[in-house]
Amino acid sequence: MKISCKAFELELKHPFSIAKFTRTSTPLFLLKIEHEGMVGYGEASMVPYMGESYETANAFLKKVDWNRFRFPLDFATVMAYLDDLAPGNPAIKAAIDIALNDLNGKLLNKPCYEVYGADPAKMPVTSFTVGIDTPAVLRKKLEDAKGFKVIKVKLGRENDQEIIETIRSVTDVPLYVDANQGWSDRIKAIDLIYWLHNQGVVLIEQPMDKNDLEGNAWLTERSPIPLLADEAMQRLKDLDGLRGAYHGINIKLMKSTGMYEGHQTILRAQKLGMKVLIGCMSETSIATLAGAHLAPLCNWADLDGPFLTVNNPFEQPEFKDGKYILNDLPGLGLKGMKENLFD
Repeated sequence: MKISCKAFELELKHPFSIAKFTRTSTPLFLLKIEHEGMVGYGEASMVPYMGESYETANAFLKKVDWNRFRFPLDFATVMAYLDDLAPGNPAIKAAIDIALNDLNGKLLNKPCYEVYGADPAKMPVTSFTVGIDTPAVLRKKLEDAKGFKVIKVKLGRENDQEIIETIRSVTDVPLYVDANQGWSDRIKAIDLIYWLHNQGVVLIEQPMDKNDLEGNAWLTERSPIPLLADEAMQRLKDLDGLRGAYHGINIKLMKSTGMYEGHQTILRAQKLGMKVLIGCMSETSIATLAGAHLAPLCNWADLDGPFLTVNNPFEQPEFKDGKYILNDLPGLGLKGMKENLFD
């Protein structure tokens, strides 16, 4: 088994602002695993607030004994091994998981969606995200959203209503909202939630601080819109404690350590009667496709990473009528890697 790595800076089309910070790029760690003439690709998107870096990714990879992996893979055993090596490090663990899933699918000659029992015909529409900005910049960003059936809006500052009104002056498509823990007054928050409901908002992520379980539960009990845990939802072990405090969850493969635990989380949420949005960080086609292979099992999708960036080193996944179109190639079905990416 041969392992190749590449540090890569993914550049955003526009500065991306949420309730508490702004960024213009995202450091990635790309991974290639070669085995028996097949190649699997993985990706760690290391957004700064998650605490991972090129240094931590490299340090973790040096601990991995690649010779212990046997195909077809038992991913429960794989992920238990990776967790035993060191706590945390979810993004680089996700890169390993995704690369192994891509490789495993190729060795089985099956698309990953088939391995996980997902039906591409049930693919939900994916949203296009706009960060917090001035009305003029918001209108410019929305020009890139043509072809999308849903817009996701970042809120959580003092100008929330102005942002929604600006978007509504441009488009009447349904909206998802992500407050990124930006609301602290539950009375003001529930009033805003009812106003957002009247503006065509169909879900809201992480309205209040992730540690304020009681406050989020208070809103959930009264909200006409599904409220989803985002920052409060990291690994599978967090899920059971969120039941009753939220209507559902947002899972991201960079938090769930990849496709295997992401799939386990979806199944557990369904058993608990909770809805699921599958989201993303700033990502290339690798992690986006990994999420898209699980998306048919979810209620909603927010997998817009390649559309928000300017230097995706792979071909854009096929996208039509607001949905990803999964091909029948084995593994992730990734296409069009730029030459010499891993040299």
